[in-house]
Amino acid sequence: MSHSTPTLTLAVRDRLRGALWGLFVGDALAMPAHWYYDVAALRRDYGLIRDFQAPREHHPNSIMSLASTGRAGRGSQEGEVVGGLILKGKKGYWGRPHTHYHRGMRPGDNTLNLLCVRVLLRRMVASGGCDPIGFLRDYVDFMTAPDSHNDTYAESYHRDFFANFARGLPPERCAGAEGHDTASIGGLVSLPPVIFAAWAQHGRGAVNDALLTQLRLTHRSQQLERYALALGELLVALLEDPSARVDNLARGLARRLGFDAEKVLAKVQREGLADLAVIGGMLSPACYIDQSFPAVLYLAARHATDFEEALVANTNVGGDNCHRGAILGAILGAALGYGAIPPRWILGLQAHAELEAEIEGFLDRFLGLNPAGNEV
Repeated sequence: MSHSTPTLTLAVRDRLRGALWGLFVGDALAMPAHWYYDVAALRRDYGLIRDFQAPREHHPNSIMSLASTGRAGRGSQEGEVVGGLILKGKKGYWGRPHTHYHRGMRPGDNTLNLLCVRVLLRRMVASGGCDPIGFLRDYVDFMTAPDSHNDTYAESYHRDFFANFARGLPPERCAGAEGHDTASIGGLVSLPPVIFAAWAQHGRGAVNDALLTQLRLTHRSQQLERYALALGELLVALLEDPSARVDNLARGLARRLGFDAEKVLAKVQREGLADLAVIGGMLSPACYIDQSFPAVLYLAARHATDFEEALVANTNVGGDNCHRGAILGAILGAALGYGAIPPRWILGLQAHAELEAEIEGFLDRFLGLNPAGNEV
């Protein structure tokens, strides 16, 4: 067996550790300001967010009272998917106008989608690789168990999945069909662990099939798949070439996806524009993937050497900042390594001890041998 240099061994492990922690800190930092679209109200309620905060009960831009409790999207709250099957005890909050999506959560808590990433991490370690059936079993158990988490809101894809499950469909057939908000950035947050494990075990050629298999368990969206593949390409490029510059990679990928980040960044620099002029001006801050993923790439390019400033910028432009923050944290964690993440954010996560065990367990399990027989 040939061995890689110690420097490479440390670099890859450090980058993966940074990417995985980046998922969770990016989400938790943004949580109190999640889905704020009135930036003046965001500043009034939280100031400039640089550290973890608890959400207020009142959310001026919340439309949770318009969301269906029986299926994806908006609609009647007579359905019992929320309250009866998932989010037990939480349905009463959905009908109250301006209730915060994450009411009752603590500073440093993670939102539901990131808690599902932890379910995935544990399953992958237990199974020794990607295990779609095992994950679906664990996902159903987690989502339907009383008091398994303290979040109040579930995105459309969760409600769609469990509406189908309540009809008696097997879990592998419960992913909802393409809808107006299926192709949203929240669908990407579970993919980095799958990308990393497939790459470490089987090489670059296995990544696309692995990430699409995982995505299709909960999302049936050809539009979302395009961006999922782009995320896989970017993360693998950062792992395989320690000299790669994330700003160059992000600009090039954005251009191929139809957003001229090079031109936008030149304008930002020339005119001294704030990030709000781009996310909230040129791009929507909402969840829709054709806007949110280019927004992530823009932030990764503009703040390529400063993990903290990138995540602070993302948080304070509002919109779907939790899920953008998770993906941005994974990208910049892979680019800059674990040491780039402020220690106060790592230690401030409510589940810090559990996450440390889960992340280190994942790294130990999958950073053994790569397909060439080299330690990574």
